[in-house]
Amino acid sequence: MTLSTGQAVEVLRAAGEPTRLRILGLLSREELAVLELCRVLDQSQPRVSRHLKLLAEAGLVERFPDGAWVFYRLVTTGDARHLADETLKLIDPNDAVFARDAERLQAVRGERSAEAGEYFARNAARWDEIRSLYVSETAVEAAILDAAGVGPFKKLVDLGSGTGRMLTLLGPQAETAVGLDLSQQMLNIARNHVAEAGLERCELRHGDIFGTRLPGQSADLVVVHQVLHYLADPAAAVREAARLVAEGGRLLIVDFAPHALEFLREQHQHRRLGFSETEMARWLGEAGLSDIRVTALPPARQEGLTVKIWVAERARMPQRNVA
Repeated sequence: MTLSTGQAVEVLRAAGEPTRLRILGLLSREELAVLELCRVLDQSQPRVSRHLKLLAEAGLVERFPDGAWVFYRLVTTGDARHLADETLKLIDPNDAVFARDAERLQAVRGERSAEAGEYFARNAARWDEIRSLYVSETAVEAAILDAAGVGPFKKLVDLGSGTGRMLTLLGPQAETAVGLDLSQQMLNIARNHVAEAGLERCELRHGDIFGTRLPGQSADLVVVHQVLHYLADPAAAVREAARLVAEGGRLLIVDFAPHALEFLREQHQHRRLGFSETEMARWLGEAGLSDIRVTALPPARQEGLTVKIWVAERARMPQRNVA
């Protein structure tokens, strides 16, 4: 698909205004809530919202409500995205306005990370208790085992390991396993759990889900369990997790269906209130995975959360016949 002259003019007109260009620059880094954009831009919510409305109408950004919040991100594909990328490339990397925006965004990220770090440190010892407040963990783990398959797995990678439960659940079926987490408190607890389970070929590392530094296509099972709803850029985390999946391997994601329990954001550092099947399927497909299957586990009580398990695979390349 290509843009008509009128569409191209509309896109360029939308991008060709200082604040809207700054917004595109910020959203090229990560998806952001409206109030976060207001803080970085130092502008009122009505004014920022008007700019976002014009960008959305021009097809440059996507708007998606999430509980009481509204997030925006750049469109992922298409000619409008290509135009946005090419426009941003023309801007001097040392431009004072863009540099200041980047500094303010980093400050917002820093506050977000500090709050999350304090929360995880404060709650590390009773993390499994908090995680199981709204769903039957026994039922979830049985569904995870079924979705993962019987194994054995040559290499298991668990991103955002927390207390190490996925490693102790799936590790016995793996020849080797690696668990990454940013919280040292969580890693210490995970090490104890892994040792108690007798998993000798299981390595715990301090690592970032956005940049794991692990070899591409090196694991036949990658797990992201109850992690994405904490992240500023869950789509990027899905891409990095998918990058690790070997041919014929699987990516297994466990998270919540969309819900409206705002207190999880306010009290437990949840950034996103669940994910739709459409959204997740698009991310997985764009990351090169296919054969996507979804399992839904309804809550044990009316006010609880529905847990979704997504499984996607990297197709094997057809083998060539050697004469």
